[in-house]
Amino acid sequence: MIDVRHGVPVWHAPAHGPELATEQDAADLVGATYGLGADVIVVPVERFPARFFDMRAKLIGHFFSKIVQYGFRLVVLGDVRRHVEASTVFRDVVRESNRGKDVWFVADLAELDTRLAAGR
Repeated sequence: MIDVRHGVPVWHAPAHGPELATEQDAADLVGATYGLGADVIVVPVERFPARFFDMRAKLIGHFFSKIVQYGFRLVVLGDVRRHVEASTVFRDVVRESNRGKDVWFVADLAELDTRLAAGR
């Protein structure tokens, strides 16, 4: 589903579907948006398996890089507190990502709207 939020075309991955974790999964998401004009891909946190947030697995970096490489911004939508509490490295990833413009972790759509509005 595509919608425009604060002038930015946003594609929302379905809340239900196969787990997402690999570079190929990221490429498949990009493919799903082909021709739709999206700038931002929003993925519900529930689509990622727990191992995705284990920084030793190195899945998160490869996944994020693939999305950004194709010129999209990525938003992980939902509560990641338990992963942040379990890993100082992941906490740092969230903090640094949210400082940038390519990958954000947001709790809900209201927070996404606030971030997009601030970026205009």
